[in-house]
Amino acid sequence: MECMGKRILIPFRHAKKVVAYAAAAREGGADPVTASVENKLSLEGFDGLLLMGGSDVNPARFGGTARPETDPPDDERDEVELALIQEAMERDAPIFGICRGLQILNVYHGGTLVQHLEAIARHDPEKDDHSGPAHEVAFVPKSKLAEIAGAETWQVNSRHHQAVLKLGAHLHVAARDLEDGTVEGIERHDKRFLVAVQWHPEDQTKRHPEQRRLFESFAAAL
Repeated sequence: MECMGKRILIPFRHAKKVVAYAAAAREGGADPVTASVENKLSLEGFDGLLLMGGSDVNPARFGGTARPETDPPDDERDEVELALIQEAMERDAPIFGICRGLQILNVYHGGTLVQHLEAIARHDPEKDDHSGPAHEVAFVPKSKLAEIAGAETWQVNSRHHQAVLKLGAHLHVAARDLEDGTVEGIERHDKRFLVAVQWHPEDQTKRHPEQRRLFESFAAAL
């Protein structure tokens, strides 16, 4: 696919974990550039921002106190990603968030997070195959995610123990777990493209090609 003029930045903490995200973004038609959060990063020269999964957002950033199950804070990563989100907002550059990416977007907008889901076996199952479906999500009718999916529901994989509690300002819920109602997708309608999902489509594009539509829609908005 043609990628010229569709450069996206993917900030990462661990280099080995960014590989699948970059590959899926490339499949979708973007030109991904990965960069460590150890560096000072900017969206200068980039057309969009992809926020990947990883460790928990520091609960102090949404007025919370860390629970025993919460990861140790990575304040450097939080600060870098929040600054990049701010820069993307100012430029109205497209943003696609995945897992932690959804969570930090919600925190940026003033939202809060459930620090540890009660239905942990449902949302973070012990699976060696990260592409395998874990549960079903239902899309909110007429949402951007529903438009992208072209379906009422999808079977998705799952690898998270946190989720949206209070939704941030200007955001809309676009998908929920069909059984327990956990927020699985959010979006912002007054921006060119701001979409985030709680599952991991980067692991599903080969086995479940419909997941590629998320990356294709992101690339099309660049």
